[in-house]
Amino acid sequence: MGLTLVIFLLVYVAMGFGKLPGFKVDRTGAAIVGALAMMVAGSISPKVAWDAIDYSSVGMLFGLMVVSAAFVVSGFYGWTAQRVALLPVSPPVLLAVLVAVGGALSALLTNDVVVVAMTPLLVSLTLARGLNPVPFLLAFCFAANTGSAGTLIGSPQNMIAAQQLGLSFNGFLAVAGVPALLSLPLVWAIVTLVYRGRWTLARAGAAPAASEPAPAPVRIDRVETAKASLVTLLVVLAFILTDWPRDLIALGAAGVLLINRQIASSDMLKHVDGNLLLLIMGLFVVNAAVAATGLPQSLLDDLRAAGLNLNDPLALFLASGALSNIVGNNPAVMLLVPFLSPGAEAEALGAALALGTGFSSNLIVFGSLAGIIVVEQSAACGVKISFGEFARAGVPVTLACMALAAVWIVLI
Repeated sequence: MGLTLVIFLLVYVAMGFGKLPGFKVDRTGAAIVGALAMMVAGSISPKVAWDAIDYSSVGMLFGLMVVSAAFVVSGFYGWTAQRVALLPVSPPVLLAVLVAVGGALSALLTNDVVVVAMTPLLVSLTLARGLNPVPFLLAFCFAANTGSAGTLIGSPQNMIAAQQLGLSFNGFLAVAGVPALLSLPLVWAIVTLVYRGRWTLARAGAAPAASEPAPAPVRIDRVETAKASLVTLLVVLAFILTDWPRDLIALGAAGVLLINRQIASSDMLKHVDGNLLLLIMGLFVVNAAVAATGLPQSLLDDLRAAGLNLNDPLALFLASGALSNIVGNNPAVMLLVPFLSPGAEAEALGAALALGTGFSSNLIVFGSLAGIIVVEQSAACGVKISFGEFARAGVPVTLACMALAAVWIVLI
C-alpha cells in the first residue's frame, strides 16, 4: 500500500504544479508514468487497469473534440472572432458581445478548443483597434469557463461527471444551465468595473510596438461550417431526444466529419487534444489502483463522521471548487466522482461538480486549461498577462459566481 500511495501522491503533485518538480514531466506524462508504475509495482494488474479506463467517457470526449475541430478547420472560429472584434461599438459593448459569444460557443463546443482557436486573433484585432487586449481576453476566458458549466458537452469534466453519474443531457441542463447563464452578466460587470478607464493601449501603458495593422480578413468555408453545424445540431438533438449511448453518438458524428473530400482528416485530428485524452486514461488507472487499497473509502467515512459529506451537493460544490484549483478541474472531478453515491441526488451532484470546477477555475491562471491557454498564447503574441493581473479580475469574478452558484445549489 505504501508504494501505491507514494505513486499516487507524486502524480497529483504533478497535477498541482503542472509538472513533476525536478523533472521535465508534465501533467500528461505524470499520469501515464503513474499508471505504468502502478502496474509495475503490482498495485493493479494490466487487465484491471485496462478495465478501469472508462472508454465511454474517453470516446464521447474524443468525438466531441472532432466535432469542435471541424469548426476550427472551416475557419468559423477565426471568422467569428474577427466579425465580433471589428464591430463599430464602444469597448464595454464589445466586451459584452465577446462574453456572450464565448459563453454560448463554450456551452455547445469544447471550451478549451474555442479558446485555443480564438485567442490569437482576438489579440491581433484588439491591438489593431488600439484597444488594451487584456480585459477582452480575460472576459472571454472567464465566460468560456462559466458558460461551459451549463451543459453536459461544455467541458471535459462535465462529460466525465455526466457519464460517471449517469446524467441525461436535459437533466444536466436543468440544474446547471441557469446559473451558467446568469454568470455571464456577472463576468461582464466585474471586468468592466475593474478595467474602467483602461480600455485603450495608451491608458494601459502598452508598448508602442504592440499596435499592429489589422490582419487580413479570415476566410470561412461556408459549406464545411454548415456541415459541422448540422452535425452538431443532430448530436444535441440525439442527446436530448434519445437514449442512445452518448459516446456512440459523438463517435458517429466524428466519423461523419472525418470523411471529407475537401479537408484532410489529419488536419482535423491535429486539433484533438490527445494529451488530455491520455491524461484522463492515466488517471483512471491511478485512481483505480488507490481505490483498491480501501484508503479513500476510509477517508470519506472519517470525513462524513466529522460532518463533511461529499454526497451533500453544497459540500461537494465547495470541495470540488477548492480541489480544482489545486490539481486542476479534470483531475478533481476524476478524483471525487468514483466515491459519490448519486441516487436521487445525481443531478444536483452533477451540478455541484460542474459549477464548482467551472466557476472556481477563474480564480488563478492555473485554475483551468483555458486560463493557461489565454496567458501563454497572449504572451506569444506580445501581450503579457501576469499572475497578479489575471487574479485582479479573476478573484472577484470567481467569488461572485461561486456565491451565485451556492445559492442556486441550496435552492435546488
